[in-house]
Amino acid sequence: MRNRLNAFIEWFGDVFWVIPALLSLSGVLLAEVALRLEAPGNALLPQALIFADSAAGARSLLGTIAGSAIGVAGTIFSITIAALSLTSGQMGPRLLRNFLRDTGNKLALGLFLMTFAYCIELQRGMGAPDNASIPHLGLALAVALALLCTGLLAWFVHHVAGGINVETVITLVQDELLAACDRLTTDEAPPAGLRLAEPPPPGAPVRCAGTGYLRAIDHDELADWAAGKGAVLSILARPGDFLHSATRIAEIRPSHLAPEAAEAVREAMTLGPRPAAAQDLEFAVRQLVEVAVRALSPGINDPFTAIAVLDRLGAALSGLAGRYLPSAVLLRDEVVVLYRRRTTYHGLCDAMFHMIRQAGAGQAAVLIRLVEVIDDALDVETDRARRDRLFYHVRLALGAAQAGIADAKGLADLEARATETLRRTGDG
Repeated sequence: MRNRLNAFIEWFGDVFWVIPALLSLSGVLLAEVALRLEAPGNALLPQALIFADSAAGARSLLGTIAGSAIGVAGTIFSITIAALSLTSGQMGPRLLRNFLRDTGNKLALGLFLMTFAYCIELQRGMGAPDNASIPHLGLALAVALALLCTGLLAWFVHHVAGGINVETVITLVQDELLAACDRLTTDEAPPAGLRLAEPPPPGAPVRCAGTGYLRAIDHDELADWAAGKGAVLSILARPGDFLHSATRIAEIRPSHLAPEAAEAVREAMTLGPRPAAAQDLEFAVRQLVEVAVRALSPGINDPFTAIAVLDRLGAALSGLAGRYLPSAVLLRDEVVVLYRRRTTYHGLCDAMFHMIRQAGAGQAAVLIRLVEVIDDALDVETDRARRDRLFYHVRLALGAAQAGIADAKGLADLEARATETLRRTGDG
């Protein structure tokens, strides 16, 4: 249930229209409240706060505010989407996703729409032109909303200008990555028996009933189901995988439970049109790597952005020292009932460094920074298998440099840095 809730929260964050729609509805309700608080012809406000002394003047004021609010909202957001579309060519679709997930952007559009809906509803509540009342309280609120929209417009322009900065995008993704690392890892080592558990023999296959990316799966729920049936379930798909009708997502033993297992697995899964960070630790890694790879493309050739990405990846990698990824097996009553594919430290390192190394094979500065990031991680990482994987990536970076860097001085600097790091293979 918790995994489904996290998946729903992740999905809800991607939905842009909900908050503006709710604020639009609140504008209608606020207008009704203002009309009922003030009896016809009975002003609740002092003379200084009365903005119209005739029904025609009140309608004109409300019409001006409503037209301005909806016009400014449409123009500003159209220009913003165009700017984001152009900028996302450099930073990837993550930029647009940041915009859609940003609560401030939703509130900004929502307040403009709320002002529009409020003024329209207030006009309707004034009554017929020949017998219209003047809602002085409602007019004062309309003017207050208009002034608030004016200030919000200045804030929104500043906010969007900062949001399309590459450093802002990288920082946002880094925060998501660090949060995922904290959420999906633990500082308690699993028992050695769990770490060394061998997968069971193949069982009856369970195939996917839908199409999409696996955003979340409730392994605890499936473990409880398997324990109740006296079965052993192997989950072959992990969050981030693309699934379709031919995908084998699980295997079950004994085989006669396959139909029931298929229903249980489908109930425990959440599919979507794109991966999500709720359970996929590599998702934020891939988003950071995408920014770096695009920056290193021949059309952009921006090694500084790639180096900034490597700095963020290094922070996450060093933060994993002393922490443990989820176990590959789940127990119930000391009996293994579920095996699952999981993210490994080796897989995270590969996701962080392979594509950046390949894209930056001719960039000495990028490869030197890659080696330095790994060296920093080696300072805090004590696990021998993890250290061996880090040394492996240093050797790959050295090989890529020797094959791709034409500048002799840059190559010499890289070789010296890599050699210094590789001397540490015997320490710790």
